[in-house]
Amino acid sequence: MKDYDVIVIGAGPGGYTAALQTAKNGLKTAVIERDSLGGVCLNVGCIPSKSLLKNAELARTLRKDSKTFGISCDNLNLDYAAAVQRSRKVSKRLNQGVAFLLKNAGVDVYFGTAAFTDAHSLHVSLNDGSEDDFHAENIIIACGTKPVEIPGMEPDGEKILNYRQAILHQTLPDRVVIIGGGAIGVEFATVWNGYGAAVTIVEMQSHLLPNEDAEAGAELERSFKKQGIKIKTGTALCGVDKTADGVVVHLKQDDAESAVEADQVVIVVGFRSNAPELSLDKAGVAMTARGWIEADDMCRTSVPGVYAIGDAAGKVLLAHAAEAMGRMVGDLIAGKGPKPLRYDLMPHATYSHPQVASFGYTEESAKAAGVDYKVGKAGFIANGKALGLGENEGWVKLLCDAQTDAIIGAVMVGPEVSELLPELSLAAAHGLTAGDIARNVHAHPTLSEVIMEAAGEI
Repeated sequence: MKDYDVIVIGAGPGGYTAALQTAKNGLKTAVIERDSLGGVCLNVGCIPSKSLLKNAELARTLRKDSKTFGISCDNLNLDYAAAVQRSRKVSKRLNQGVAFLLKNAGVDVYFGTAAFTDAHSLHVSLNDGSEDDFHAENIIIACGTKPVEIPGMEPDGEKILNYRQAILHQTLPDRVVIIGGGAIGVEFATVWNGYGAAVTIVEMQSHLLPNEDAEAGAELERSFKKQGIKIKTGTALCGVDKTADGVVVHLKQDDAESAVEADQVVIVVGFRSNAPELSLDKAGVAMTARGWIEADDMCRTSVPGVYAIGDAAGKVLLAHAAEAMGRMVGDLIAGKGPKPLRYDLMPHATYSHPQVASFGYTEESAKAAGVDYKVGKAGFIANGKALGLGENEGWVKLLCDAQTDAIIGAVMVGPEVSELLPELSLAAAHGLTAGDIARNVHAHPTLSEVIMEAAGEI
């Protein structure tokens, strides 16, 4: 049996960050990963999708806006396969970077599938066909999630795809239906629309990005429609029929049934935890009815010495949240007494065109919680930097406590707004007010001036 101070199950953003932190703190650490270092985010999620989005931005500019920028594209040739191949190179480079960091930190990496045999022991079926047993007083579960599958519409990789298959597919569909208008769905729509595909998004809720501010979802919907993307909100998926040429997607809105023909349908309706595959019952780790691991704000499970971070804990399914949890738990195990994370201030970013970014309270959640708030709002329509970029759609909306003016949330729609989040979440974490933001000098011309203007409206 191999013995360690810390064993981390899963080498995604949370897992490898936790391993690096525990190794940095002088603890003998191992990582067990059944697939690829970097997890979903690095290999088939956040990173390759941003590479594809950059390609789509260039394609969209050359296809639709070239005359605006004085560029002639009469014989434009767009190679979508080359874009996918570039995204794979980006992922491979970062995958190798994670391997280097772990090796340099002295973390032992094992590729295989782990299962608990008791609270502090694991049996691992290694990918090379051998098996081994491991023991550690501290085990960090960072096993991530898998896409939800709808019975009778399971992905085949050709006509019915999940996000993993879609991001690796090197053939651009002429017509595609995306089931799910969340972050992944709208990002795929942005990529394929940029290359000229006919895209239809189907969302069961009343607006795109149903977990975001309703006004932001409506703003994105207006922009998508202008770009030629078809939107069907408040619409349920009834079934998918495969045909010789593609698929027929059957839908229902209220009592009206309809059908959409396409080359492919991509189903991105949610995730479920990989944790049930770890034999957690043998460790005594408590789980929720929906399959998430029960963990407190410090990521401690019901079993001392066993922790759950990232998607496995089901708190915030975001890579940067997992990384933050990994660092916190790495310091907690080492006895450094880290502060608990502010999950309510965790930033959210959607890399559609335009982007959507937020943190903290939305108007809907503030009302539901009985929070008395004020709103300050300003648009990009007259922002010099946005006009120079040719992207002046959208706005910044700040939410502040009605009595103190302390910032309690924000939502932004517009160019590169994901890059504007840290100023606001840092301000909220330290109790700064809208006045503090408004009085802070922002460089001109920058997109961040819209934040200053919104703060000045409080």
